[in-house]
Amino acid sequence: MIWRRESGMMAAVYEGVVQDLIDELGRLPGVGPKSAQRMAFYLLAADPADVTRLQEALQRVKEGVIFCAVCGTVSEKQLCRICSDPRRDPRVVCVVEEPKDVLAVERTREFTGRYHVLGGALDPLSGVGPDQLRIRELLTRIGAEEITEVIIATDPNTEGEATATYLARMLRDFPGLSVTRLASGLPMGGDLEFADELTLGRALAGRRAV
Repeated sequence: MIWRRESGMMAAVYEGVVQDLIDELGRLPGVGPKSAQRMAFYLLAADPADVTRLQEALQRVKEGVIFCAVCGTVSEKQLCRICSDPRRDPRVVCVVEEPKDVLAVERTREFTGRYHVLGGALDPLSGVGPDQLRIRELLTRIGAEEITEVIIATDPNTEGEATATYLARMLRDFPGLSVTRLASGLPMGGDLEFADELTLGRALAGRRAV
């Protein structure tokens, strides 16, 4: 182990592949340097069979998971289980930012329609504009299907609100289309995936027109 000075403090730096592993784990969202180090040494001490299973699971995800041709969420088939479920109401579409948000809404058991995943939110400072999101696909879908309501369920933060406002402006010209936004109850600046079921369920039940 060698040492490196960072911000006036001496930080431990491991040599070679160990440090490479720590660096790569540290790139994962929500994983800081200490957590990355703990995970790296857990993997080093783990049974080889456990590490092999992890490697195989990662490989299967990269090779076997695709995006649904209709809604854009992760799937193992051309159509995800929600889009292929005849019991779901095709006339109501809930627009979310990421596939993880689909699971967040599903946990409420309040929504029986289908979804549309944008693939992010508008963020001009990071170079994310309308062309980088699946907005064109949403407009095409509304024009081709008998959709009567679009629920905008983007995150209640600056980027999510900007995206909701942009979508509302784009959708207002569709005749007979109701455009709603998740109601209050979700904290500003928060992420949809971290909302509890009760809060998110009430937000869905009390959605408002925009």
